[in-house]
Amino acid sequence: MQQRLLPHLALMTAMFIWSTSYIALKIGLSAYAPLELMAWRMTVAALIFAPLWPRIRRSVRAHGRRKLLLLLLLCEPCLYFTCETHALRYTSASQAGMIVAMLPVTVSAAAWFALRERVSVHTAAGFAMAVGGVIWLSADAVATENAPAPLLGNMLEALGMCCATIYTISLKRLSEDYTPLQLTALQSLAGMIFFTLLSQMVPAAEPLAPGRDLPVWAAPLAILYLGACVTFGGYGLYNYGVSRLPAGQAAAYTNLIPVLTLLLGVALLREVFLPSQYAASCLVLAGVLLSQRGGRRDGKGS
Repeated sequence: MQQRLLPHLALMTAMFIWSTSYIALKIGLSAYAPLELMAWRMTVAALIFAPLWPRIRRSVRAHGRRKLLLLLLLCEPCLYFTCETHALRYTSASQAGMIVAMLPVTVSAAAWFALRERVSVHTAAGFAMAVGGVIWLSADAVATENAPAPLLGNMLEALGMCCATIYTISLKRLSEDYTPLQLTALQSLAGMIFFTLLSQMVPAAEPLAPGRDLPVWAAPLAILYLGACVTFGGYGLYNYGVSRLPAGQAAAYTNLIPVLTLLLGVALLREVFLPSQYAASCLVLAGVLLSQRGGRRDGKGS
């Protein structure tokens, strides 16, 4: 019984940690350029894993599957975090978190194609509803100091979800040969190298207006939190959950992210949602829940 509950508890904890990451990113971007912030974040995480590097290197040599491993690392953290950190320069944390609700639907579609996991009519209908909700949410978004170009930001976040989908499918396959801890460590190292090099080549962007006055220590603390808690803890727990559950079922836990992020964004960053955007958010969540209902029924019958 305990063994069956552990993956679910790990995923629930990971979702709460990831919900806070959007707030921490917004705070960090008030003092650092996106690529600089990510370079420091991944460096913090990589240093935590430093004692494990000799053992992880031996594991990579033993298990191989390097092409799939490189695809996973390219999609996340490299491309995903590039999209997400730039998205949060243009849109609010609340809207970005709502778009993350698309992940269970896109993973279910990809799992049907790559892993032959069954997809029902409910899943297809839910996918259409969720996409429609995201389009509605973005179309009704109003530019504010905290979200100067929400449509562009939401498109970048949606592109990040495509990267996260490929990552989740790759992770499911690689979890047969690598432990969650090893994969999280490799992500940290790849992210540190990628973002450190990229930050030296790309001109730094201006810091963001955070929407409220923040103490000078808030941004550095946000980076430490993102590296130590979100990257080390959040990804470690998520990788463990995905290694123990079907890809679509594990991704369904991201349904918790938009609700928690919305509440945190409104409470901590004073973000504003219009009534029509609340309605659009409900459509997104309804589509996701419909798709998962169909998936669960099919799963029992298979």
